[in-house]
Amino acid sequence: MQKIRKGDKVVMLAGKDKGRTGEVLQVLPKEDRAVVRGVNVVKRHQRQTQNQEAGIISKEAPVHLSNIAIVGGDGKPTRVGFKVVDGKKVRVAKRSGEVIDG
Repeated sequence: MQKIRKGDKVVMLAGKDKGRTGEVLQVLPKEDRAVVRGVNVVKRHQRQTQNQEAGIISKEAPVHLSNIAIVGGDGKPTRVGFKVVDGKKVRVAKRSGEVIDG
């Protein structure tokens, strides 16, 4: 089970976008990276394809999982732990102890 999953609201802890929040669009577990909406936006030159025009486009680049943290119920970054509740393994916010639904 992963600590950060697609759809989680996260905050950047380091880098040029430190303090920014966004939603996780994709998690790349083999590379320990995640793509976050509106964070680490880079410009890329795009070759023309059948369904897309050529030009310079902006898109989100993956960020390392160590540089993001889940936003807890109080709006502050929190670490994630695991607990067994009713026979199911669930994610738990370390700051508040509440279960992270996902």
